[in-house]
Amino acid sequence: MAKLSDLLPAEDLAQLTGLPLFARTVMEGFSTGMHASPHKGFSVEFRQHRPYVQGDEIKRLDWKIFGRSDRFYIREYDEETNLRATILLDASGSMKYRGTKGQVKFEHARKLAASLAYVLTGQQDAVGLVTFDSKVRDYIPCRTKTTHLHNILEVLMKTQPGQDTSLAGVLQNLAPRMKRRGLLLLLSDCFDDAEALLQAVGVLRKQGHEIIVFQLWDRDEIDFPFSRWARFENLENPEDFEQLDPVVIRQRYLQVLAKFREELLEGLRKHQVDLVPIMTDEPLTAAVKSYLALRMRH
Repeated sequence: MAKLSDLLPAEDLAQLTGLPLFARTVMEGFSTGMHASPHKGFSVEFRQHRPYVQGDEIKRLDWKIFGRSDRFYIREYDEETNLRATILLDASGSMKYRGTKGQVKFEHARKLAASLAYVLTGQQDAVGLVTFDSKVRDYIPCRTKTTHLHNILEVLMKTQPGQDTSLAGVLQNLAPRMKRRGLLLLLSDCFDDAEALLQAVGVLRKQGHEIIVFQLWDRDEIDFPFSRWARFENLENPEDFEQLDPVVIRQRYLQVLAKFREELLEGLRKHQVDLVPIMTDEPLTAAVKSYLALRMRH
């Protein structure tokens, strides 16, 4: 069974213990807690059936439907909650980038996902996980049990970056499945068409979801420190590469990068979505603590 210590050292866990992550908007979910809910009172009335997916509790299977259809369905109920938070982890090819200091973006993102899941589970919130590249690879529904954290950790441990990405497409496809309002924590470098990405974010915001984007950066991508002829490869398409003089393209690269970052920042701001830059060469727990402290003051 996967353990937190497999991803996070003891000193990091000690710093994260007890940190609160509050939702700013009204949430829906499974249990009564510290966040605002659109429901009055506590309801356990049956709402609907849905197909079983990996991570669902077996005891919630409707065996009568299984007997009639030979298919597994879960019974869902309307209940009040403190928070339903889904971590969306980008496992596309660009996340494989290993910087000159040896850090891999995906490894940093995986540890961030584990840190957030730990914080949310610690305050008895319902936490889920989605991993994706060009499509959804793993979908773990939100649950509140401590044992559910192990399910998330096991998926995090086994996940490796793929190749192609379609961040906007994945978010669009997830929207119909995210029917109840909640907190979506997107961990990605956001390397996709900015306009399409912002349109997909807009759809999720209209559904009432609160969204936080943790954008992963390697220092190389920000500073472009290269000075010698080098082979630049597309990590999402290994056959796509160029032998280039970095000195010649550096200015243009930085211009395009600045435009992309500004477009993404302004677009997310219009949708009232927080954008949190995460550098792979900075302590992860310090970044999480600083952001949560700032969030609580707003």
